[in-house]
Amino acid sequence: MNYKDLADLIFPDVKEISYYEEKYPKRELQEGAIVTRYAPSPTGFMHIGGFYQALIAMKIAKQTNGVFFLRIEDTDQKREVENGVAEIVNSFKNFGFEPDEGMISETESKGNYGPYKQSQRKEIYQAYAKYLIEQGKAYPCFCNPEEVEEIRAKQEVAKIRPGYYGVWAKCRNVTVEESIEKIKNGEKYIIRFKSPGREDRKIKHHDIIKGNVDFPENDQEIVIIKADGLPTYHFAHAIDDHLMGTTHVIRGDEWLSSVPLHLQLFNELGFKAPKYAHIAPIMKNDEGNKRKLSKRKDPEAAVSYYAQEGIPAEAVKEYLLNIANSSYENWRRANPDKAIDEFELQLNKMSVSGALFDMVKLLDVSKIVISKMTAEEVYENAMNWAKKYDKELEKLLQDKEYALKIFGIERGNKKPRKDISKWSEVKENISYMYEEKFEKDKSEYPYQVINDKESIEKILKLYIEKYYDENDDKQTWFDKIKELAGEMGYAKEVKEFKANPEMYKAHVGDVSTVLRVALTKRTNTPDMYEIMQVLGKDEMKNRFVRQLGQS
Repeated sequence: MNYKDLADLIFPDVKEISYYEEKYPKRELQEGAIVTRYAPSPTGFMHIGGFYQALIAMKIAKQTNGVFFLRIEDTDQKREVENGVAEIVNSFKNFGFEPDEGMISETESKGNYGPYKQSQRKEIYQAYAKYLIEQGKAYPCFCNPEEVEEIRAKQEVAKIRPGYYGVWAKCRNVTVEESIEKIKNGEKYIIRFKSPGREDRKIKHHDIIKGNVDFPENDQEIVIIKADGLPTYHFAHAIDDHLMGTTHVIRGDEWLSSVPLHLQLFNELGFKAPKYAHIAPIMKNDEGNKRKLSKRKDPEAAVSYYAQEGIPAEAVKEYLLNIANSSYENWRRANPDKAIDEFELQLNKMSVSGALFDMVKLLDVSKIVISKMTAEEVYENAMNWAKKYDKELEKLLQDKEYALKIFGIERGNKKPRKDISKWSEVKENISYMYEEKFEKDKSEYPYQVINDKESIEKILKLYIEKYYDENDDKQTWFDKIKELAGEMGYAKEVKEFKANPEMYKAHVGDVSTVLRVALTKRTNTPDMYEIMQVLGKDEMKNRFVRQLGQS
């Protein structure tokens, strides 16, 4: 009896591997094109770190006219959750991501290299497992979980490296005849890889991000096919990346230590190994200490957080590219209006130790992204967000024509307003523009330099009775506020006040603040002239009169 007899007994019905090699031919791509993938498990939680990896993998493929695909690694079915694939696919859609191939819903996929769910590729993995058994490179292992645990316990006592290797690999030397007899007697088994490695030998490897690294060779006899007939991640990914033509594996650096095993698997299977790029995790500054973003501690670790907060997808992508390559910030400054697709990401310029995630910086980026939107785009985004998360804001925005006027304030000019960083801030930012919300606001008027009742009353009365004309252009409007300041004995120009502060109690800017606060109950708003134009003469006068009655 030989290895082939054993392989035929274990896998009597699987196809020859030549069938799959023909079914999934080498991709026809232009020179230099890169094929990448994002291959998550459907565990129900999409981490921003995973999205970061996907963004980089997609960007690298796209900028080389290559292929990016979404593969679901669901062979560990204990961890899988209901609608886990939909969670991943919908996260992609929310960020405007569309893979060239792979899963596009819980059950549907596109592309010629599927199925793109590992649980549906069982017979493929078994064909390659059979091939390895035929080559004497894999074998059935009859050790039960208790025996494996006993081996581990002995290794711990002896303070030696844990695992199933060398003298500890009990089933490695079971003969073909013995294996066949055990299988025929109904003994349970799994399939292990027979490693040719030795831990006392080193391998040299070049990682695109980490650079040159040395490892001990792999000598672990890992499980490749479990008792349920499904493969382990290590085995499945090697076969899938080969058949799907992956040229570059871009993944988290927690997988770096698996490189010796993975390269060994590719080699023993007769495959060309892809290039590896191991991305350092996104870090957070926690009271002066750097740590990984945690899904338990940090709400921003979940991709769903950004949709709930209303941070635009484009802003998140901009920020992640910013922390991926330090050159991005200068590129964006030099090319403020270019699409992010035009930036060329370089893997070898990524941080080896992990970039710090800074929510303040992200929101600054988001403000810039929103400032470039048209009033119509801001309205549509805010309304779509409000329909899901804020019914009160949705109600405020029902009058689209009026809302567009509000969002049009200081928009579309050289220095557009940057007061909104996320859609969840919109209601607070615009509430004073709505009469019913303004009336309900019982907070005190935050007057500044000019805060005595008599002066405030005089400014408001003079403005209404003598200086306001709704037909004035902006320059005329401001010139009249200067005149009002002069009439009250204040400096008409700020520079006059600064030159002779002892001559004046206040200046034209302080007069403007009185008008602004009476109008909005805020000291910091977009352009006051435009606010007055949108509110209209009657509402403006009502607010001033109401304030006169209260002061």
